[in-house]
Amino acid sequence: MTEAAELPPAPEQARAVFGDRFADAVRYAELLAEAGVQRGLIGPREVPRLWERHILNCAVLSEVVPEGVTVCDVGSGAGLPGIPLALVREDLKITLLEPLLRRTNFLTEVVELLGLDHVTVVRGRAEEVMGKVPSVHVVTARAVAPLDRLATWGIPLLRPYGEMLALKGDTAEEELKSAATALSKLGAVETSILHVGEGVVDPLSTVVRVEVGESPGGVRFAAKKAKAARAGRARRRR
Repeated sequence: MTEAAELPPAPEQARAVFGDRFADAVRYAELLAEAGVQRGLIGPREVPRLWERHILNCAVLSEVVPEGVTVCDVGSGAGLPGIPLALVREDLKITLLEPLLRRTNFLTEVVELLGLDHVTVVRGRAEEVMGKVPSVHVVTARAVAPLDRLATWGIPLLRPYGEMLALKGDTAEEELKSAATALSKLGAVETSILHVGEGVVDPLSTVVRVEVGESPGGVRFAAKKAKAARAGRARRRR
């Protein structure tokens, strides 16, 4: 049986990024390296690079998230990028959206253990909760799906004039080009590729930003949202 990989000490950059929440960031890294691996949420080979490749790579997303907004982390998995973002930005109201029970159990444990009062865990798929949870200013995602598919899940959860921020790798530009038509149909009005994390991560984290207009998801999703909202009001009246 192969020995479990050892979690390296937190790099100095982590102290600067997480500030007063540095000890909580260390605890989160430990949870990922222990329970996260045991429950199959993180591969054991990822443990030696948890800090640079996963935690800090996600934390620097905070550089492009506006102040005081609502955020939904779609397909949150083990809490990436939602948990690191929450540790850096207590001004945000964050929902971790994840369909799998074993993952939502882990997320709930982390949120409670770290005292993240501004974070809510919701079990479900994006297409299932549309119209049942409040629309948000920002949708985040990392390693969930190709951009065109991710957009069909994430964009309908946005408020008018909101934005989706997707952490991507080397394929970002190619994905953005191939998803152009789909994004336009979903109500996107502007797209861009951002690089964040100067002085923290190398290589820099790549973020695809998709900004929407007054009808996130387009006409079809607007009708679906309205129908879901009406059904929700009817249930509450019973």
